[in-house]
Amino acid sequence: MNRVHGLHLIVLTSLCCVALSAGEGDRRSVLWRGGSIAVEDAADSVLVSPSGNFSCGFYKVATNAYTLAVWFTASADATVAWTANRDTPVNGVGSRAELRKDGSLVLQDYDGRVVWSTNTSGTPADRAQLLDTGNLVVSDAAGNRLWQSFDWPTDTLLPEQPVTRYRQLVSAEARGSPYSGYYKFYFDSSNILNLMYDGPEISSNYWPDPFKKWWDNNRTAFNSSRHGSFDRRGVFTASDQLQFNASDMGDGGVMRRLTLDYDGNLRLYSLDAAAGRWHVTWVAVQRQCDVHGLCGRYGICTYSQGPTCSCPDGYVPHDASDWSKGCRRTFDVRCGEDVAFAEMRHTDYWGFDLNYTAGISFDTCRRLCLVDCRCEAFGYRQGTGECYPKISLWNGRVMSIPYQTIYLKFPTGAKNLNPSLLHFDGHTCTMDERDATVSSSYLHGRRNTINFIYFYSFLAVVFVVEAIFVVVGYLFVFRADSVAAGRVGDEGYSLVFSHFRRFTYDELSDATCGFRDEIAKGGTGSVYKGVLEDGRSIAVKRLDEMTQADEVFRSELSVIGRINHMNLVRIWGFCSEHPHRLLVSEFVENGSLDRALFDGDDGEDNTGVVLPWRSRYKIAVGVAKALAYLHHECLEWIVHCDVKPENILLDGDFEPKVTDFGLVKLLSRDAGSHMALSRVQGTRGYIAPECWTVGRSINGKADVYSFGVVLLELVRGQRVCDWVAAAATADGAWNVQRLAAWLKEKLKCDDGELPAWLEELVDARLRGDFNHVQAAGLLELAVSCVDGEPSRRPSMSTVVHKLISLDTIEHHLYATHELAANAAVVSLVGDVGGHQLRLPC
Repeated sequence: MNRVHGLHLIVLTSLCCVALSAGEGDRRSVLWRGGSIAVEDAADSVLVSPSGNFSCGFYKVATNAYTLAVWFTASADATVAWTANRDTPVNGVGSRAELRKDGSLVLQDYDGRVVWSTNTSGTPADRAQLLDTGNLVVSDAAGNRLWQSFDWPTDTLLPEQPVTRYRQLVSAEARGSPYSGYYKFYFDSSNILNLMYDGPEISSNYWPDPFKKWWDNNRTAFNSSRHGSFDRRGVFTASDQLQFNASDMGDGGVMRRLTLDYDGNLRLYSLDAAAGRWHVTWVAVQRQCDVHGLCGRYGICTYSQGPTCSCPDGYVPHDASDWSKGCRRTFDVRCGEDVAFAEMRHTDYWGFDLNYTAGISFDTCRRLCLVDCRCEAFGYRQGTGECYPKISLWNGRVMSIPYQTIYLKFPTGAKNLNPSLLHFDGHTCTMDERDATVSSSYLHGRRNTINFIYFYSFLAVVFVVEAIFVVVGYLFVFRADSVAAGRVGDEGYSLVFSHFRRFTYDELSDATCGFRDEIAKGGTGSVYKGVLEDGRSIAVKRLDEMTQADEVFRSELSVIGRINHMNLVRIWGFCSEHPHRLLVSEFVENGSLDRALFDGDDGEDNTGVVLPWRSRYKIAVGVAKALAYLHHECLEWIVHCDVKPENILLDGDFEPKVTDFGLVKLLSRDAGSHMALSRVQGTRGYIAPECWTVGRSINGKADVYSFGVVLLELVRGQRVCDWVAAAATADGAWNVQRLAAWLKEKLKCDDGELPAWLEELVDARLRGDFNHVQAAGLLELAVSCVDGEPSRRPSMSTVVHKLISLDTIEHHLYATHELAANAAVVSLVGDVGGHQLRLPC
C-alpha cells in the first residue's frame, strides 16, 4: 500500500513539473543545441534572461523586416540593446534563428540563406543563453564562453560591456532604422576616445573639442590598452582618463545604457521602471549644433526651441525630411567669372581651411579667396586678423563670438539673390523626428562695403556691345545662309524639338520661372510646372541623390526617352549640368490619382467631386497595361518599384499615365530579370514584403504587389494603411496580409451573403453606384496580387488579361444595365483567364 502511495506521489510530482515547464515555456533563457526560434512565433518564442530584464528574439523593424535582437523587457518601447543583423533584416515568413549541431548560432532568411552567424562551427557549443547582464552567450557544456554579444556592440553599451581598440559603437541611420549610420564612438590611433562623423563625403572628429590638444581635454595618449566601460552605479572610466558619472549615480538597481544616438550625440540613460521610460543622465555634447554632419553641406545649425537647420539665401534643402543631406546651390560659381561676397555674421563653418593665415587685413584675406577657384567662402575674425579660406562648407553653426564672420562667394549675375543681404530660410529640424517645418528668418547680414558703381557700369557697356554683335551676326550670317541651309518651318521645328533631347539648365530655369511653381514633391525630387518657347506645358523634375557620371546618366535616360506608351508619361528630355540632374516630361493636367481618389473624402482640399466607378475601372486597366509594357515589352526590362496613387497621373479624359518609371536601375534581359537592392526602394504601405529584405532579388512581382494595393484603394476609396489601422483598432493587430486573407474568405462565402458585405466595403461615397461584377473581380484580383509569396502572384500580363476578360464578361452578361445593388444573387461562376471568379447577379 505504501508502495502504491509512493507511486502516486511520483506521478503527481512529475505532472507538476510538466505543468511548471509548460507554464514557463515562453520564458526560457536557453536555446539548446539543435533548437531554433521561428520568426512566425516572434511574439511567443523568445529567450528571456533569468531576472526578466532582457529579452532576445525576432524584433520587427518594418512591415516585413525583422532582426535578431536583445531588448529591455521593461521599457515601454522595447528599446533594443544589441542587434545581430542590423544591416540585413530578414523576411517575416520562413526566417529562423538556430543553434546548429555544428556549433554555430545562425540566422537564416526565408530561403535558407545564412545572413548572420557566430562563426563557432567546429566547437563543442552546447547552448545559447541570455544572461541577466543582457549578454547573449554561446557556451559549451562546461559553461566556457565560445562567443558573446558583448564583443560585438552596435550602438549601445550595457554595464560592464567594454568599448575597445576593435569594438566601437556605430549609430543608427535614423530613428527606428535598423541600418548603421554615420556616427562612431571609438578609440583613435592616439588612444583617445572620440566621437566622429564618418559620412559618405567627409569624416571629422567633434568630441572632445577638436580645437584643443588631448592634454587640454584632460585626456592621456600614453595608455595603449584602449578600454572603457561603465558600472551599474553609472560611473564610466576609460584608459585615456575619460571619466563621467550619471546624474543619479550610486543606485546599482537602476537599468542603464550608454547609447550613440542617430543624431550623433552620446547619452547615458536610466530607466524609470514604473513608467517604462528613459531619462538622460549624462550627455557628451552639450550643444547639439557642435555635432558634425548634422545639417549637411552648406547647412547652418542654430537654436530656436531646439536645434534648427537652415540654408543660406540662394540655397535650398536637398531633402527637407533629412537635413543631414544638407543644402544645394541654386546657382553655379564658375572659375574666372565675376563674383562677390555676402556677409554672414556670427557664423562659422568648421574645418576645410585653405591656407589659414593670421594677422592679415580683411582685403588681403578676401583676395586669397577671390583668386583661388577652390575657395567657396572665407572666414575672418576682426581684431585678430585670422583668415580662414574654405574649400568646402560643412558643420555650419551660429556662434556666440561677435567677431566671427563668414563671407560666402556667389556670382554677381545670380538670379533672385540680393548681394546686399544674406538671410537664412529658417527650416526647423527637430532632432527627435527629423521633420522640417518653416519658421521665420533669423539672421541678417549686410553687403561688403565696396563701391560697385563703376563695376556695374562696365558690365552694362559690355552687355550692350555683345547684344549688338549678336544682332548683326544673326542678320548677316544666319539669314544670308538661309537658302543653302534651308528654313526650318513650323512643322520641322515641332518635329525636331519634340524629340527626346538635352536641355540646358538656363532653358529650364526660364521655362519654370526660376523653379517657382512646385506642383509635387516625392522621394526622388520636386516637380515644377513650366512652359517651353513653343507653348508646350511641361513638368520638370529635379532629381535628388543622382551621383552617376554624366555619360552614364545620359545613357540611361536615353533608354527611358525611347519608351512610348499611352499609359506612360512621355519623357521629352533631360538636363545634366553638374550638379543639376533634371527630367522634362509632358504636363498631365488632372494631377495625380491620390488627389482625385482621396481628396473627395474629408481632406483639406475637398473638391466635393467623387471619382466615378467607370473611371476607377479604366484607371486600373490603364495602369496594368503600362506596367505590363514595362515588364514584358520594353527593350530594357524595367521594374518601377514605386507604384502608388501619387505616381499615377490623370489626363483630361481621366486616362491614367504612370510616371517616375525607370528611376530605379534599368535592367537588361541579358543580365537576367532580377536585381538586388542595397536599401528598401519604394513607399511604405505599397512595398512588397520581399523588398524589406536587403540583398533579396527583386523582380516585376514587386510591382504586382504594389498594384494590388492600388486596386484595393480604388475599390475602397481609402488608403489601405488607414483601412488596416481602422481594422486593427477594432480587432487587434492587422496588416495587409490579414486583410487579404479576410477578403479571400469573404469571396468564398455563400451566394446570399455577397451583396451585404460588398455594399459596405466599396467606397460609400459612390452611394451604391458601382458595378458589382467588376468590384468583386477587382477584389479577387487584388488578393492574388498582394500574396506574401512572390511566386504565387500573377504577372502583369496575366493581370491585364483578367481585367479585360472581366470587362468582356460584364458586357455580355449586362449589356444594357448595371446590376442593382440589392438584387438577388445566383451562383454564376465565370472562368476569367483561367481563374475562377464568383459573379453575383
